[in-house]
Amino acid sequence: MLTEIGYVEAIFRYPVKSMGGERLEAANLGWHGLEGDRRLAFRRLDDRGGIPWLTASKLPDLLLFAPQRRQGGAQGDLPTHIRTPDGEETPIFGEDLATEVGRRYGSPVQMMHLKNGIFDDATISVIASDTVHEIGRLSGRSLDVRRFRPNVVVRLLRSLPFQEDEWVGSVLSFGEGDDAPAITATMRDLRCSMVNLDPDSASLAPEVMKAIVRANQNNAGVYGAVTRVGRVAVGQPILLRAAT
Repeated sequence: MLTEIGYVEAIFRYPVKSMGGERLEAANLGWHGLEGDRRLAFRRLDDRGGIPWLTASKLPDLLLFAPQRRQGGAQGDLPTHIRTPDGEETPIFGEDLATEVGRRYGSPVQMMHLKNGIFDDATISVIASDTVHEIGRLSGRSLDVRRFRPNVVVRLLRSLPFQEDEWVGSVLSFGEGDDAPAITATMRDLRCSMVNLDPDSASLAPEVMKAIVRANQNNAGVYGAVTRVGRVAVGQPILLRAAT
């Protein structure tokens, strides 16, 4: 049985892991998440562990670098340039960009392109705006949803913070019809210190993560696996098929 739970309020894509995101009106959902999402990342050249990627938890300034696309140079959904916090635009695979990020980090880095993306626990993340508002209320702050780095933001029909927990194991379809793009909610989104960082200033607010810990065991939103590809767009109804 399908139940309408809300609609797509916003869509975000993050071409470079931990850098600024892009707000979209529509995006193609492929087997590896939104096309163009987290296909690029900086690798820490001095790292010998299993997770070499540089993230904003290690360098908050990464949030202030913004992917750009110049006409005639773009390839698919990948950006061509990056605007630095100082306002300069530099080619995404250029030495100047790697040098600037490495200088801020304090160790050399290299831009990498992975066809299927560089994700943490899953290829797509979803959060309800009611959950974000509740965390803001508990932390005493007005929170921008971009702190949570979601791909899809849901406006719920039944306003209930942390309702996403109930979706684990269920299928979410974006739009109506048997061919509508869909994901299976696979797990709750266990949050890291990234939520403490303001997306526009990279300033730190530890009370945000503390509020999530108190309210919902540090979970906010869900991760998902793509079960049907297609076009996701703002305003589409979201239908839930509950786990049996």
